Amino acid sequence: MKGSYHIIVQNNRLRYEMDIRRNITILRGDSATGKTTLIQMLTQAMNLGENSGIEVRCEKEVRVLGGRDWKVILKSLRQQILFLDEENTFIKSQEFAEEVRRSDCYFVLVTREDLPNLPYAVDEIYGIHTSGRYHDTRRVYQELYRIYSAEEFEAPVIPDRIVVEDSGAGYDFFSNVCREKQVRYESAGGKSGLKKKADNCGDGITVMIADGAAIGPEMNELFQLMQRYPNVKCYLPESFEWLILKSGLINGSEIAEILKRPEDFIESSLFFSWEQFFTRLLIESTSGTFQRYQKAKLNSYYLQDKIKKSILEIIEGVKFSE
Repeated sequence: MKGSYHIIVQNNRLRYEMDIRRNITILRGDSATGKTTLIQMLTQAMNLGENSGIEVRCEKEVRVLGGRDWKVILKSLRQQILFLDEENTFIKSQEFAEEVRRSDCYFVLVTREDLPNLPYAVDEIYGIHTSGRYHDTRRVYQELYRIYSAEEFEAPVIPDRIVVEDSGAGYDFFSNVCREKQVRYESAGGKSGLKKKADNCGDGITVMIADGAAIGPEMNELFQLMQRYPNVKCYLPESFEWLILKSGLINGSEIAEILKRPEDFIESSLFFSWEQFFTRLLIESTSGTFQRYQKAKLNSYYLQDKIKKSILEIIEGVKFSE
């Protein structure tokens, strides 16, 4: 399943409206924010149809998934948008994650908990906003030049220290830039290592760079850390591969079209996260050329001064010293 879908759920008293564009969307919020009511309305509409007095409008079929037979039911569903709430404890399991990976449905998970088995994007974590009878969704972590901070600050940020999520091509690139600009740098050794690095941030501005396409499960903890340490910021592009593609270094009109609306090109049953798609796209687009990309070790082509500058110019909100 691919594409973006507008959903309206309403009766004569309430109206919910939202847009879903990835395989995994998180709806978050405290009690009395309308999450339970939304699930109840969808359940009634599914069970009673027109007799429920509830209208569900969407290009795709929308339904609630849950109960002991969830796995059997899921295997029979195709190209649907499925809502699940946190009372279904199986959403935290690896078994559920594997079924999501194989499914061609979209999943909207209504939960206050982090779900580390699922690679959901920071941009797809929403809270329900209420205005009278109207409800819509708004991002929990507001976007400022793709930099996330617990307090307001003047962009661009000039870092004293860079922490890259993991090793590999992205780390090769930023470590090279940091050596040249005399900025401290290190690898977090994976998403789970970012918290430890933030806890040991020291003085000066620390910018943590991670793949926004899959950092969602860690974002709540990272946000709390940024509240504790105002000198810690996060730069969360979709992925390092996305940065290269966005820079315009790779020729091809199709790439430009994909970057405008990735959701129209990314088949959810083939790519668990958008990061996987952008990696595949970059590898295939550069195969057999001097720009050949490998995720494990960066091609020296991308470390040429002119090429580095093109990639760095895409990074809004972070400025390396001249």
